[in-house]
Amino acid sequence: MEIASENLSGFFELLFEHLDEKQRRLLAGGIARLIGRGGPTVAAETSGMSRNTVIAGAKAFDAKEMPNGRVRAEGGGRPRLEDVDETLLLDLDDLVEPDARGDPMSPLRWTLKSTRQLARALQEMGHRIGERSVAYLLHDMGYSFQATAKTVEKAQHPDRNRQFEYINELA
Repeated sequence: MEIASENLSGFFELLFEHLDEKQRRLLAGGIARLIGRGGPTVAAETSGMSRNTVIAGAKAFDAKEMPNGRVRAEGGGRPRLEDVDETLLLDLDDLVEPDARGDPMSPLRWTLKSTRQLARALQEMGHRIGERSVAYLLHDMGYSFQATAKTVEKAQHPDRNRQFEYINELA
């Protein structure tokens, strides 16, 4: 069976926009097996994929692997910062807690420090972290980046902050 490479390129171009990474690999591997000898090279050239990726797709095709909802293998990617750096969360909590605001009885808490300030302080402590990662960690720790709307209050007691700190220590 003879297939023109222009037709095969158009075929891949048409279908690839509707498929995820694993499905593309399987399709290219199936086409490579259909072509036979030299199939991985032809499929790689016409699909724009790496020849090794097409060969991996052909092996998956031979093993009758079906797309299972996951595109990549379990455990792929960079490990989480808190898994690599064991003291990171403790140091971040120590930096945030003295300036944390919010009702101690409520799960909604926020901090006065910016993620930039916190990231810089953590970097000075020897942690490799950026402001965006600090924001993700604070969110996971239950902190909000926006304080609740201020309600109209009368004059505050001079020891109000100390009272909340005392309640927070008890909690």
